[in-house]
Amino acid sequence: MSGNKLFLDTNILLYLLQGDGTLTEVLDGKQFYISFITELELLSYSGLTSNDLKVVHELLRECVVIDINAEIKQLAVRFRKQYKVKLPDTIIAATSLYLNIPLITADSDFKKLKELELVFYER
Repeated sequence: MSGNKLFLDTNILLYLLQGDGTLTEVLDGKQFYISFITELELLSYSGLTSNDLKVVHELLRECVVIDINAEIKQLAVRFRKQYKVKLPDTIIAATSLYLNIPLITADSDFKKLKELELVFYER
């Protein structure tokens, strides 16, 4: 994996929050980007205690959160129609492609999207 920027899928942040040591090593020294979708998914995750929420906010401060724009919308619509992927995933994928930053995920649905530079993480 070249470069120091990575676009993180929600599952990667959840694994980090669970203390995945291997993932911590893989991500060491990288700059993290996420979609606003990931931010929303993390903050609305059911069962979060106030302490969990504090940890989530600390992790989010380490990430550059990217909001949607017209080009991301167009890419998301194209991915949704072409690959039949869930809408949140199409927005995440479209944002990664828009920024031209590799997406790291454990979700195999992203393998369908041939345009993406994908780093597939297996636990």
